[in-house]
Amino acid sequence: MSENDLLFSTTNGQSLSNKKLLDRMQTDKIPGLSIAVINEGELEWARGYGELEVGNNKPVTTDTLFQACSISKPVTAMAAIYLVQQGKLDLDEDVNQKLVSWKIPENEFTRDQKVTIRRLLSHSAGVTVSGFRGYSSNEQVPALHQILDGVEPANSVPLRVDTIPGTQWRYSGGGFTVLQQLLIDVTGKPFPEIMQDLVLQKLEMKQSTFQQPLPINLRAQAACGHEENGKKVNGDYFIYPEMAAAGLWTTPSDLARFAIELQKSKAGESNTVLSVDMTNQMLSDQMESFPMEMVSQRYDREIRNQGLGFRLEGDGRSAHFSHHGGNVGYRCFIVAYSDTGQGAVVMTNSDNGFELIQEIIRNIAQEYSWVN
Repeated sequence: MSENDLLFSTTNGQSLSNKKLLDRMQTDKIPGLSIAVINEGELEWARGYGELEVGNNKPVTTDTLFQACSISKPVTAMAAIYLVQQGKLDLDEDVNQKLVSWKIPENEFTRDQKVTIRRLLSHSAGVTVSGFRGYSSNEQVPALHQILDGVEPANSVPLRVDTIPGTQWRYSGGGFTVLQQLLIDVTGKPFPEIMQDLVLQKLEMKQSTFQQPLPINLRAQAACGHEENGKKVNGDYFIYPEMAAAGLWTTPSDLARFAIELQKSKAGESNTVLSVDMTNQMLSDQMESFPMEMVSQRYDREIRNQGLGFRLEGDGRSAHFSHHGGNVGYRCFIVAYSDTGQGAVVMTNSDNGFELIQEIIRNIAQEYSWVN
């Protein structure tokens, strides 16, 4: 696609060139795609394209559910920060003080520096396991304690601290899985219920759930995942008991509502979940004291200022928060500007989605004159 061959021509979702986009989706083997655009602090438009499953002709709509993948993390972060706001947790307390049913094994790395919620949310707690591959329909799904200790049938290694907490940024889905156990222990409730009560219901994210596997009554509106070769994922989609890290099912419109709440909460216009102060902490750089030479080389290329759950970029009117997501068969992206009331969410049901997502975001940015 050339620089002038844009997907958008006006600031209206209805003007998106269906044929052009659908042609690209077919070429890239992306059966379904859904977009929501935020403008002036509101959900301006949302639209679905393509189909739920390759070859079945059931269309993607604005109510179609996609796996949010790692975008589950900032949504979980909001719940954790809310409990901090309520005095039930402390951002800088050793999480082992509140963990009950399981605790992080102490070792030479945790002797002087401890794992805290702030460090878990900013990927600086030193906890192992970057991401999780999930479980297909014919695999046994482990309990959370089995994942934490890496015992069968878990397909990931034990979650342990292998660097000194607070000294290195390293992306860690494992850290958010520890956080999942912490929230369960502190509230005494199942994790999907915690998220429903503290975030989803309050923000009217009515098409969203952290339940894994997806409840039977919601499966008809879920987009099936697809591999790079265009074939449907075995069993339609993988199951992610690592809910805090990767388990959210949602729509772009619901994620847009989440982003809009943060924008308005920061401005003091709506503090449905978090106060202005807590929102500012969530959207503040946690990495300022980190020497760049200590950042893991594996992630040096993609490192950005890190908030509590979100990546942060830009200053002033260009300041924005974002997060990518990738589970087996799904790719997605959310970005929102902290002060201008702009943003977008794009979700796909394909392992091939990232390149097209980036093009769509670039074109939305150009059409809506986002500040660089």
